[in-house]
Amino acid sequence: MTHPASVLVVGASVGGLAVAESLRRDGFAGALTLLGAERHPPYDRPPLSKKVLAGEWEPDRTRLRADAALAKLEMTTILGDPAVHLDVLGRAVTTASGRRLTAEAIVLATGLEPRRLPGQAPWPGVHVLRTLDDAVALRAALLAASQVVVVGDGVLGTEAAATARAMGLSVTLVGPQTTLLASQLGPQIGGHLAALHTGRGVQLRLGAAVESLVGDEARVRGVRLAGGEVLPADVVVVAIGSRPATDWLFDSGLRLGDGVICDSRCRAAEGIYAVGDVARWHHEGLGTALRLENRSNAVEQGAAVAANILGKDRPYTPVPFFWTDQYDVKIQVHGFAGADAQVIIVEGSPEAGQFAALYGSASKVTGVLGWNMVKQTRALRQHVVEATDWSLVNSLRAP
Repeated sequence: MTHPASVLVVGASVGGLAVAESLRRDGFAGALTLLGAERHPPYDRPPLSKKVLAGEWEPDRTRLRADAALAKLEMTTILGDPAVHLDVLGRAVTTASGRRLTAEAIVLATGLEPRRLPGQAPWPGVHVLRTLDDAVALRAALLAASQVVVVGDGVLGTEAAATARAMGLSVTLVGPQTTLLASQLGPQIGGHLAALHTGRGVQLRLGAAVESLVGDEARVRGVRLAGGEVLPADVVVVAIGSRPATDWLFDSGLRLGDGVICDSRCRAAEGIYAVGDVARWHHEGLGTALRLENRSNAVEQGAAVAANILGKDRPYTPVPFFWTDQYDVKIQVHGFAGADAQVIIVEGSPEAGQFAALYGSASKVTGVLGWNMVKQTRALRQHVVEATDWSLVNSLRAP
């Protein structure tokens, strides 16, 4: 089996690091380069909106590997120098500083960029939360604030709201959906999450559209809703979603569309692969294109991409998974828990603060959700893998 002589990974992310580590673990002995846009070595993003923002972790604790572990990979690491152009035929990447890096195989792992409100002004007090530097800056702002408005009712917005509220701040969360995480969890379980937040003192303004931010020469002062009402704020967290970081690829010739379009091997072109949040690949098991935004997928996909670079020729067919920690609640989802799915709680109860639910259609189980039920959720995942007949779900209820 012939291995490429050199591999360049663009993105010092969890997915990019997973590719590098998997290559070495699988016997790749060629030249390996990791290129990162940020100045930090690879770090973990999930703790940013929780542990780092709350002050429970120092920023350095998010590092995925110590210097000694990175040194064992025997790779060239270039940080703080974003990629600005990809030459597909020449297998070359140009960076902002003018470097031209070539390799026989290139992996794109550039992740996401946070969306911003139209006309969002760079006032002090307005924050997004994507990078380690974002988290450090937002924590400093929260320590000096009393009123916070979070714009966004998805995972990041609800996590930021939970953390700010646990710090003792007055928190208002604004979002267009009818309940929290409605598109990811559906209205029933999303309603339980909304009740959790209101029970902890968060003011919810759901089904509301934001017209603009309000401020003066000094800083942001609030958020204006479509009806004209202004919600006062010392700090505004804009968490209205992200988009794949593909702008630098617009003239590369690769197919782009909600990410880098790849085949079932996560290959975007000959010798070019994509991994993690930026990759939109064909999932052979589901028969559709898929792009996932979570740490677990980035790690698993990194291993799959490394295997395919080394000639294994394997389709990547994971069971989708994501989780969120809010207050003292851990929510885990395997498979799909869409807004239109049927939902049946099969273990525990919302009243007890622990339960597991199956999601499905008229024909099969499509997802499982656990609310503070880690072990049971892992066991129920098998029904997603096997696509259990939905008509049998009632018989699965715990006595």
